[in-house]
Amino acid sequence: MDSVRLDTWLDVACVFKTRSEAQKACKLGKVSVNGATAKPHRELRAGDELVIQRPLGRKQLLTVLGLADTHISRADARLLYEDRTPKPTLEEIEVRRLERIYRAAATPAAKPDRNQRRTLRRLKRGE
Repeated sequence: MDSVRLDTWLDVACVFKTRSEAQKACKLGKVSVNGATAKPHRELRAGDELVIQRPLGRKQLLTVLGLADTHISRADARLLYEDRTPKPTLEEIEVRRLERIYRAAATPAAKPDRNQRRTLRRLKRGE
C-alpha cells in the first residue's frame, strides 16, 4: 500500500472516533498535512507530518509511520504514528482544570427522577 485517504487513516489510527468526525475536522480546516490544510480525500503517505487543532487551542503533532485502510486493534493503531505533541505546561493544566470546573457549574442540574420528585412533593406538602 503506497497511500491511503486521510479521513480513513485518521479513523483507523484511532485519532478520531469515527471517519465522519475525521471528515468534519478536515472540512473545517482543523487538519493540516505538511503545512497545508487538507481535505478528507487527500492521499496520505508514510513520513507525512500532521497538525490537528484540538479544542481550547491545543495542537496535536503526528508523524505518519505506517498506513492502514482497514480497522486494526487499538495497540496496533498506535504504531501507525509517532505523537510529537509537547507536554502541557503547568499553566495550561490549570486553565483546563478551571475550564472543567466552570463548565460543570454552568450546566443546569439534571431533571429529578421519580423518587426525587416524590420526595419533593412530600416536602412541599409538609409530610
